[in-house]
Amino acid sequence: MHMKKLALSLTVALLSTGCSMMAPQYSASIENVQTLKNSGETKVSVGQFASTPGPGNAYPISIRGSSMSSPYNNSYGAYVANAIQQELALANRHTQAGNLEVSGVLLKNDIDAAGFSVGYVTVEARFIVKHNGATTYDQVKSVKQEFPSSFAGAVAIPKAVQEYNFAVQKLLGLVYEDKAFADAIK
Repeated sequence: MHMKKLALSLTVALLSTGCSMMAPQYSASIENVQTLKNSGETKVSVGQFASTPGPGNAYPISIRGSSMSSPYNNSYGAYVANAIQQELALANRHTQAGNLEVSGVLLKNDIDAAGFSVGYVTVEARFIVKHNGATTYDQVKSVKQEFPSSFAGAVAIPKAVQEYNFAVQKLLGLVYEDKAFADAIK
């Protein structure tokens, strides 16, 4: 009986100590790159993406007792900025400095993997385009990406981490497909 209590105590201790992990680096979406290619040739720089701390936008992201940090400057705003920069570069539209700049603010950034069959990644940001310092685009876009989850944390946590990249791809796809955004970066 004593061994069962000890085993149970060790199991509870292991499960209650969350692990810290790094989110995978952003992987560009071919569809997003093609949308950027199709919307013009003008070069665009990427400015700062701030991150507004608050409910639904904690840093690091908590996933079932584990925490996930950004691989870019310890900031998910920087994660979004890097994602845009990658896709602009692959579309041959990125420049380090120019008269067109996209920047923004990350408003919501959360992963809910608590469900035993379904999880969600929520990402919301304000995207701003400035041309010669004048704002030509300022809109908020959001994504709530649903993904299959599991009772087992060993399955649910890696799936949630993987889905984060897809949610950011989907968010940026919404921005790039917005005619007002496409016109602002022409």
